[in-house]
Amino acid sequence: MAAIDRIRDRFEQIGTSITEGWRRLTDAAGQAVTRFTPSHRESAEGSHDLDRRNIGWGLLPVEVFDQGGRIEVRLEAPGLEREDIEVEVVDDHLRIAGEKRVEREHRQGEYHVAECAYGRFARLVPLPTAVKADSAQARYRNGVLSVTLDKAEDSRRRRIEVQNG
Repeated sequence: MAAIDRIRDRFEQIGTSITEGWRRLTDAAGQAVTRFTPSHRESAEGSHDLDRRNIGWGLLPVEVFDQGGRIEVRLEAPGLEREDIEVEVVDDHLRIAGEKRVEREHRQGEYHVAECAYGRFARLVPLPTAVKADSAQARYRNGVLSVTLDKAEDSRRRRIEVQNG
């Protein structure tokens, strides 16, 4: 009976370890794992071998950096065209949406590995403070989207003098 108890305990330890590891991974990844949905245009063009193999999920990691008077948001999104990216401030979030298109090459054969996600995506990135949406600037270079947002005046730290009475 002791051997069975040891085996059961070991399986419980393994299960706990896997659960804890998965929790840490999902906490660290946050929303970086992003859903890609097929675009209407590509769906209308007919089925393609790559469309059928599209995993539908992709990794779009983000960094949010406080530079004192500004917030910089960087999103790694290789394979996009600048025209296919939409950026907007929505309340206390930065919404980044876009479309990664399948390159339609007419060639014979089939895919054996297809790990890239294609289609439309959207990310809501929480901002650490209020920002001035009208002064935001965005640029896309070498697969990285950088958005710079000035902090709103009321979000900066300010000393308040206490008055008598």
